[in-house]
Amino acid sequence: MTDNSADTEMLLQVRSIGKNFGGVRALDHVNFDLKSGEVHVLFGENGAGKSTLINILAGAIRPDEGTIELSQKPVSLESVHEARRQGIAAVFQEFSLASELTVEENIFLGSEETTGIVLNKRKMRDTASEIVNRLGFDIPPRAQVSSLSRAQQQMTEIAKAMLTNPKILILDEPTSSLTEREVNQLFELMEVLQSEEVAIIYITHRVAEIRQVGDRVTVLRDGRYIDTVDAKSTSQQELVELMTGRSIGEFFPEVSFKPSDVCLALKNLTTRNKSVIDVSLEVRSGEIVGLAGLVGCGKSEIGRACFGIEPIERGEVEFLGETLNHLDPNSNLKRGLSYVPPDRRREGLLLDRPTRENISLASLDLATMSTKAVLHRSSERVITHNLAERMRVTPLALEKDANTYSGGNQQKILLSKYIARKNKVFILDEPTIGVDVGAKAEVYEFLASLAAEGVAVLLISSELPEILNMSNRVYVIRSGTVQAHFEGQEISEENLLNAFFSESAQGNTIRSATP
Repeated sequence: MTDNSADTEMLLQVRSIGKNFGGVRALDHVNFDLKSGEVHVLFGENGAGKSTLINILAGAIRPDEGTIELSQKPVSLESVHEARRQGIAAVFQEFSLASELTVEENIFLGSEETTGIVLNKRKMRDTASEIVNRLGFDIPPRAQVSSLSRAQQQMTEIAKAMLTNPKILILDEPTSSLTEREVNQLFELMEVLQSEEVAIIYITHRVAEIRQVGDRVTVLRDGRYIDTVDAKSTSQQELVELMTGRSIGEFFPEVSFKPSDVCLALKNLTTRNKSVIDVSLEVRSGEIVGLAGLVGCGKSEIGRACFGIEPIERGEVEFLGETLNHLDPNSNLKRGLSYVPPDRRREGLLLDRPTRENISLASLDLATMSTKAVLHRSSERVITHNLAERMRVTPLALEKDANTYSGGNQQKILLSKYIARKNKVFILDEPTIGVDVGAKAEVYEFLASLAAEGVAVLLISSELPEILNMSNRVYVIRSGTVQAHFEGQEISEENLLNAFFSESAQGNTIRSATP
């Protein structure tokens, strides 16, 4: 984003950092440096060592070997508090907010303002408001965090990090839950911080963002330093090959669509909270139907309503031609309708339980798994091992807790959880959020295989390339309603973006799909 010449002050230097977790070498003599006022992108697959490195820099964990220098002076970042005192603040992808406290209380958590032994709530409230206003975020300081959307919670994390006026700001997948307007606000904020000589370490799996915001890119692979390259002149293909060590080839697979019978139909569906209003759509076997729209448009709520999570006020949900009068997740799973939630850590996985248990959890009632509530342990191990192998969970260890895996592997475990059942309809809500390019390609191959097997797939995604390349029909959702419907050659970036932002998508009609 800025022109960082060779004589720009080197603010941070990391030399030969190493870290072991048990017998796993997470970082192997990694080098990294950061100049004042630059955005330095840290890039790599899930499990490459990015999270370990930024946790070391944020003071959350300590390295086993190597040195860290700030402004040419050796430092020992023994705690998060010490890192913040040294001018390093981090906003992690997994939030560290106290949900029962307010926004302002979270911003000052651990750094409360006091007058004597009494909390100075007025000063904290005024300061919190100043920070939020400066960032341009639409979050009320007195609101309880549990009442906020995920995007607003991410804004709260960023505001919390800015309390100490850091010299180095670490942003871990900061745009994953933000709308386009909020993303632009974040990028504008980053430019302001750069002008103030704040250096930013930026982690993203969205390759398009690298050129937009980055100055330099350091690539890690399997815990090792690979290269540091210029963000503006290095192509996407070069970055992917550096990251994976191989040529990805065609990123999106060729999908063989053979639409047949209607498996899932919504008729004038409206949710109780009005996040979905009079939505009608159809999904047929052998096709992938995309639900596209900006973050917060209501597309996720459509999937949740179909699965029985979001209460319905009126309208109908039809499954294989039958109107479902009682919607709940357990009944839907037994029917053959599965829903993969967007937040694998909060809704999808039991992180402190073994991989085996996570994969088998949604299928314990199947005859292959149990008889009269008695679990067949040997069958469970064989079935879960085969499912995990199909999804390429690596390195596969069925008795290892889910939280020990990278984000990409956790997502594969989540998908494995549902494919033991004979699904007629698969609803996937943001299935590639927070996963690297290599893992995305594997998820896309999985979606293509579902369509080829005759499964009806509803793909809910904020990733426009994902929708454009993986769908044979697309419904655009805006303010909880179906704004437009496209199929075949009509599915283009121009048409979709026009439907995202226009009051009416000119030239497109919302019509029933035809086989």
